[in-house]
Amino acid sequence: MNVKTVLILLVLALATVFALVCVLLTRGRAPSPCQQQPPARAEAEESRSRVFADLTAEELAQVVRYLQGHLGVPLTDASRAEPSDNCIASLDVQLPAKAEVLRFLDEGGARPPREALAVLYFGDQPEPNITEYVVGPLPTPAYHRDVTARKYGGKLPYHRRAVTGKEYEDINTLIRRELRKAPLFLAACCESDGTDLAILTTAPRGFKSGDRTSWFVLFHNVPGTGYYLSPVGLEVLVDHRDLQVSRWQLRQVFYNGRYFASVRHLEDAFVADSLEVVRIEKPRAETVLGSMRPRSPPGSPGPLPYEPQGPRYSVRDNHVTFQGWSVAFGMNPNTGPRLFDIRFRGERIVYELSLQEALALYGSNCPGGMSTRYMDGSFGIGRFSYELVRGVDCPYTATYVDRHYLAESDTPKTNQNSLCIFEHDAAIPLRRHFSDSQSLYYGGLRKNTLVIRAISTLINYDYIWDFMFHGSGAVEVRVHATGYISSSFLHGQGTDYGNKVGPHTLGSMHLHHIHYKVDLDVDGQLNSLETHDMGYKLAKDPWSMQNTMERLYLRRERLEKEDEAAFPLNGPMPRYLSFTSPRPNEWGHLRSYRIQITSFAGEHLPASSPMERSISWGRYQLAVTRRKEEEPTSTSIYNQNDPWTPTVAFADFINNETITNEDLVAWISVGFLHVPHAEDIPNTVTVGNGVGFFLRPYNYFNQDPSVDSPDSVYFSSEQEAGACRDNPLACLPHAASCTPNLPPFSYGGFLNLSLAPQPGQL
Repeated sequence: MNVKTVLILLVLALATVFALVCVLLTRGRAPSPCQQQPPARAEAEESRSRVFADLTAEELAQVVRYLQGHLGVPLTDASRAEPSDNCIASLDVQLPAKAEVLRFLDEGGARPPREALAVLYFGDQPEPNITEYVVGPLPTPAYHRDVTARKYGGKLPYHRRAVTGKEYEDINTLIRRELRKAPLFLAACCESDGTDLAILTTAPRGFKSGDRTSWFVLFHNVPGTGYYLSPVGLEVLVDHRDLQVSRWQLRQVFYNGRYFASVRHLEDAFVADSLEVVRIEKPRAETVLGSMRPRSPPGSPGPLPYEPQGPRYSVRDNHVTFQGWSVAFGMNPNTGPRLFDIRFRGERIVYELSLQEALALYGSNCPGGMSTRYMDGSFGIGRFSYELVRGVDCPYTATYVDRHYLAESDTPKTNQNSLCIFEHDAAIPLRRHFSDSQSLYYGGLRKNTLVIRAISTLINYDYIWDFMFHGSGAVEVRVHATGYISSSFLHGQGTDYGNKVGPHTLGSMHLHHIHYKVDLDVDGQLNSLETHDMGYKLAKDPWSMQNTMERLYLRRERLEKEDEAAFPLNGPMPRYLSFTSPRPNEWGHLRSYRIQITSFAGEHLPASSPMERSISWGRYQLAVTRRKEEEPTSTSIYNQNDPWTPTVAFADFINNETITNEDLVAWISVGFLHVPHAEDIPNTVTVGNGVGFFLRPYNYFNQDPSVDSPDSVYFSSEQEAGACRDNPLACLPHAASCTPNLPPFSYGGFLNLSLAPQPGQL
C-alpha cells in the first residue's frame, strides 16, 4: 500500500468519524424552541387582496402627474394654493363595484381595473366648485372621468370644501395682525403680545349654507405641553368666505362673557377701565396644567409579551392571516381604517368593515365651545394616523406597517409605522371548565386574538381604533378615546356645562359619536334580519293544573322592512339581532351572525336642529339597509362646512325597502357622554372610555370552532399535568428560556411634520 492510498483512507476515516459524531450529538434532540417558524402564507389570497389595496406612493405620484398634464387648467400645489386657485385636494383608491370584485374573487373573473379617486378644488373658474374624478388605469393613467354629478346629483358648491392648511395660515396671519391693535389689554390679561398664543379652530362655520365664518379660541402656548387646557378667555370670529384673502375680516371678539365689534373696541374698553380683566400669568413648562412630562424617575420594566417561535400571523402587503382568519386592510385618508373580505376558515363573513365618521359635539358658555360640532372625517382621520410608539401604543414586538396618502400637497406623504398588527393574550380563558363531578379533568383555551390597530390624533383627541379577531369566529370592534379635553375659559355659570379643572379652566362637556359600516355576507350575499328576545307567558303547570307559573320563552321575529330595522338611539332594541343565511346548520337553525353593541351615547342633536340631517346617522344605534353602490358612505367630508344642506344625509337611506334575502349593510353608532373632571388632567385615560360592538357567530357553526385550536389544554386526574407530552403549557419553561429578538427602539414620527399649522389648529 503506497503513501497516497494511506492518506486517502485516513481522510475518509476522519470524515466518517466526524459524521458519526454529528449524528450522535443531534440524535433525539428536539427542534430548538426558539426556532422561528413563520406561518404558511396563501399567495393566491394575498394577490387577490390587492384589489382593495391603498394607493402606493408611486401610484399617487403618477396620478398627480397625469392630472397636471390632462385637465387643461393650471394647478397650484395645494400647500400654497389660495382659495382663488385650482388644486388637487386629495387622492384615494377608487374601489371597484362589489359585483366586479366578487366576480374576480369568487368566480375567476377578470381583475377590475385599478383606479384612483381625485378631489379637486377649482377656485379659478367662473363658477368655483369641487370636482371629483376617477383616474385610471393604474399604474399608468390614460383616462379620467368626472363622477361628481353621478355621485351627488350635480355640482358641489365651493363653500363646502374643507379648510386647508394654507387657509389656516392666512387666518393665523389675520388674527395676529388684529391682535397687535390691543397691546395693553394683552399685556394685562395674558402677559403676552399675541405672538405666543395658540389658536384653535371650531366648526361648523356659520348659521346657513354659504357661510364661512369660524370662531377661533386663544390659549397660552407652552412648547411640549397640551395648550388645550390654558384658555386665556379671548375668542375671535373670522369671516374667510371671500376668495380673495385680502378681503377677510375679523367680525367679532369675545372676552370673559362680553362681545365686541373688533379688537380695537376691546382695547378701548380696557383703556376706559370698563372691562373686567382676569389676569393670568403665563404658565411655565414645569407647572403648566397639561404637561405630560414624567414626574417620577423610570422604574423597572413591566411585563413584555413576546413570541418564542416568532409571530403566528402572517402579513404581506395589505393582507393578514391568523389561525383561520384572512383580512385585507387599508386606510382611507379621510375616514380612517377600513377592512375588506374578512374570512374565517375560507368563508367570507364581512365584505367591508369601515369607519365612517367621528363626531365630537361640545357644550359651553363661550361661543367657540357652544358652537363646536367636529366631524373629524373632514379633517382627516386617516391622514392624521401617525407613527405608533413601540411598546406603548402597541406591543413592542408587533408588526408595524407604513401608510401612504396625498392630501393638500402634490407630493405623497408617508406615515411610517402608523398601523400595527399583533397577537394579543387577553389573560383570560376563551373558555374553560374544571370538572369535580363524575370525572376529574380540566379543559381550557387561552383567549388569544389578532389585533389590527391605528391611532388618530384629531386636534386634541387621540382615538385608538381596534379590530380584533377571536378564535371563536367573533369579530370585535372597539374605539378608545384619550388625548386632551378641549376646554373653555371659566366665567359666569360655566359649571352648568362641565367641571372646573384648573384655576381658569372649564372642562367642557361633550359627546363622542362614532359611526361604522358593516357589510356582512353571512354564508353568501343574500341575508335576512332576525331578532330573538325573551318573553314571559302566564300558563298553568302541566303537572299541577290548579297552579300557574310565568314561563320564560324565546320570542322570534323576522324584520321585513328597513323602517323596522332602524333602531332609534337610546330606544329599545332586541337583545339578539342577527344577519341570517337561507341555509341551516346541522341542527336546523339558520346560519347567522349576531350584532352585539356596547355603547353609552348621548343624543347627537335635537331633531329640530337645522344641521341634524348632516349627522342623521346619529339618530340610530343600528340601522340595516339594502346595500347600494350609490350609498357607499353614511356621510361626506363636505358635510362639516355645510351641515345645513348636507351633501349626504343618511336618513335618506332608510326608505322602507324590503330586507329579506337581500344584500344588507348594518350601520352601527357607538359613543359616550364625557363630562370632564379633575382626573382628565393632564389628559384623558382610556379606562372606561371605550365603546364598540361584536359580530358573533350564532348557529353559524355546528359547534364552537375554537375546539380545533392548537392552543387547547386538557388533562385528567390520570395524567401528569407537568408532562410536556400531556400539556403544552408544561413546555413553556423551555420556550420561555429563549431571549426574544427585540428590535432597537426608534421613532421617526416627527420627521414628516413641519411647524406649519395642521388642519384645526394654528
